[in-house]
Amino acid sequence: MTATLQEILLAPDTQPQVTADCLKLIQEEVSGKSGVSGTAVKLAYKTANTFASGYLQSIVESLIPDMADKLQPYWADWAGSGASDFGDYLVKRGDEVSEALLSVTDARAEVSGRPTILKAYRAVRGGAAKHVTAALPNLGSMVQKYAA
Repeated sequence: MTATLQEILLAPDTQPQVTADCLKLIQEEVSGKSGVSGTAVKLAYKTANTFASGYLQSIVESLIPDMADKLQPYWADWAGSGASDFGDYLVKRGDEVSEALLSVTDARAEVSGRPTILKAYRAVRGGAAKHVTAALPNLGSMVQKYAA
């Protein structure tokens, strides 16, 4: 039986590496953005990154378990499909996967007590699905790396 993403990504010796890789992925995705929506994403990222020391890392750490839960059905289906690349698998279901992942950040935003962060999130949420979809190949590769 294939291990769950929770088991893979949240293992005590793996979770710090997953967090670091997620932060790197976010930074790379944000830096590659351009245009008006890219500028908004970069501003929101800068706001979150400079909000407080370690804030972005703590948020990423806290989101990984819920993100793993949202990815688990896709992971299980992919594992049983015989497909070789999890990122490609996710891309083929891009809209669905993006909305599943964004439901995690939406839920976090609903209970946020940080108006500055909430304002930044709301500024980019409308176009967030396309940015998440664009990141799915790299996200899938990152997740698959830990399953090997």
